[in-house]
Amino acid sequence: MDDALVIDGLLRTPGTWAVVGLSTNRARAAHGVSAYLQRLGHTIVPVHPSAPTVHGARGCARLSDLPSAPDVVDVFVNSSRAGAVVDEAVAVGARAVWLQLGVHADDAVARARAAGLVVVQDTCPAIEGRARGLG
Repeated sequence: MDDALVIDGLLRTPGTWAVVGLSTNRARAAHGVSAYLQRLGHTIVPVHPSAPTVHGARGCARLSDLPSAPDVVDVFVNSSRAGAVVDEAVAVGARAVWLQLGVHADDAVARARAAGLVVVQDTCPAIEGRARGLG
């Protein structure tokens, strides 16, 4: 499937986005992007070791702590840690993985695609959504 169609589908179809690396730190990109996702109609779940509540959404420490599989796992961690997050996304049954701008995990992306997940890598949903006139 064409990347543009994948991105459109993920952004335009309301779903649950587990935002890995989202904390209460307003200076971090995850904070603004997760608020943007909410404006598009998505439900966010912060995933961070401190399990914070962000934008009114109660967090959890790990993807495996979620009560059900998220539609999208949005990865805001360093590339060196992203592979483990992608593998956990596969394990919990996520439908898609979105690696943020600057985040690369090619081997894990290949594993996720082999497992049937939709993958977007090295781009930002807020930038992509705004380019499409969303939110």
